[in-house]
Amino acid sequence: MSSKLERFISYYKPYKKLFFSDMFCAFLAAGITLIYPLIVRYITNYILVNYPISEAVQYIMWLAFLMLGLAILEMVCNFYIAYQGHMMGAKMEYDMRNDIFAHYQKLSFNFYDNQKTGQLMSRITNDLFDITELAHHGPEDVIISIIKFIGAFLILININLPLTLIVFTFLPLMFLFAFYMRDKMKKAFSKNRERIGEINAQIEDNLSGIRVVKSFANEQKEMEKFHVGNQRFVDSKRNAYWQMASFHSGLGLFTNLINVAVIVGGALLMVNKVIIMSDLLTFLLYINNIIEPVRKLINFTEQFQNGMTGFDRFSEILSVEPDITDKKDAITLQNVKGDIAFHGVAFKYNDTSTEVFRNINLKVDAGDYIALVGSSGVGKTTMCSLIPRFYEVSEGSITLDDTDIREISLSSLRSNIGIVQQDVYLFAGTVMENIRYGKLDATEEEIIEAAKNANAHEFILGLPNGYHTYIGQRGVKLSGGQKQRLSIARVFLKNPPILIFDEATSALDNESERVVQESLEILAKNRTTFVIAHRLTTIRNAKNIIVLTEDGIAERGSHEELLKKKGIYAELYNMTQIDDKEQ
Repeated sequence: MSSKLERFISYYKPYKKLFFSDMFCAFLAAGITLIYPLIVRYITNYILVNYPISEAVQYIMWLAFLMLGLAILEMVCNFYIAYQGHMMGAKMEYDMRNDIFAHYQKLSFNFYDNQKTGQLMSRITNDLFDITELAHHGPEDVIISIIKFIGAFLILININLPLTLIVFTFLPLMFLFAFYMRDKMKKAFSKNRERIGEINAQIEDNLSGIRVVKSFANEQKEMEKFHVGNQRFVDSKRNAYWQMASFHSGLGLFTNLINVAVIVGGALLMVNKVIIMSDLLTFLLYINNIIEPVRKLINFTEQFQNGMTGFDRFSEILSVEPDITDKKDAITLQNVKGDIAFHGVAFKYNDTSTEVFRNINLKVDAGDYIALVGSSGVGKTTMCSLIPRFYEVSEGSITLDDTDIREISLSSLRSNIGIVQQDVYLFAGTVMENIRYGKLDATEEEIIEAAKNANAHEFILGLPNGYHTYIGQRGVKLSGGQKQRLSIARVFLKNPPILIFDEATSALDNESERVVQESLEILAKNRTTFVIAHRLTTIRNAKNIIVLTEDGIAERGSHEELLKKKGIYAELYNMTQIDDKEQ
């Protein structure tokens, strides 16, 4: 708990001046509210009793100006608290959101394999809002409450001790009630966060796959699924609101009981001439100064539960250590040739006990064109993902130019590797912005040259605004072949010495495949290239074909050599031929 609290407090440090000025204004505003009942008591007990009407009116007018000045000062303090205090909270939220987003960037594929995007989004949006409210209102409410509570207690005890004790008899019961409700509210609000995260995940999943939904005419099914999740959220809200209603109504009951006790007790004390009417009036005015801080403190427990539940989820993500990081003395690559070697490599996912593959030994010289084939699920993509360290090897090692890739900084390693995947991801933006992603400081001329090399220039010029055409979320306004050529142009612009083509043409029609294949062959020239092939006809010219199985590399050689062996490759190739004829 202490380390979590220290982390929370650390976000105040850049805004210490703002924090203390906010607390000073809160202190001042709280002090001013304590003065008004004393002025009323002074008027009724002293001025009205000791001065004639004309002088009393004069004194009252002076006090009116004093109260007006105090009211203006309190207004200024409250404005500062509401504006600058909230801005401090917003800046802290900004810092927290930056921290969690930066941490997301550090986490490996292993983490994202087991997470829902909607839940991750919820942690960076909804959760942080409640943390901000706690960061701003929490200290402010506490200091205002303490000042009002202690101040009112000291004043009331000097006015009448027995009546003060009657009031304060109820306060321990109020606090016990609040602490009893605290755990119930914490559980309820925690469940709310989980449910809203689930809804976010469901919405994200639906909207990402909206074309699939519509193509199967399954809108009603999606609505039914959403209604179930939405109803679960309402149920969790019902429980939370039940606890909240119990909390506030119980608090209201205690407030009314205190008022009843003061009225009855004060009346009895007046009958016995222990207290005068003006002091009872002052007492009743101060009751609010006692009840309000108690209410604030108890409300603070609700706010604290909300905020700390969000901060727990925030801290939970920050506490996830990236399983793939740079060593302290990681090197930066210079003049990369592209020699890659696998030395007894095995791999399994973190949450499984079964290895995807094992005993991979492979030497790839700079500029070699290597094709990886094998049945689905043997780990072709995973094997290539080990090269840029998207995943870490379970056993063995991989070297680049005779240097273990674990000794190389991730940034340096990945900047020398270009990847063209089957599932192309384009960002919402223009064609030029998406190509420039391969080299952020590229000139317009460099981008156009990369597009020409990728056979994309002509179709780009045919778009409404050419290179400045907005292509929509994930490039929805482009065909599969067009999106693939843009991804290739991006890699051309990056100009890496090592390439990975992950079934880059398997989802394309024959014409698009031919154009993209030409682009890939131009791109692969004089670069170390790994090709994961779905259609074996596309790799017949490869001099080195690797057949991968769960036990490692089963066969290797050229297309002709592997056909003559009449082994796994020949079987896969014949199956491909049959599929092509059927199509």
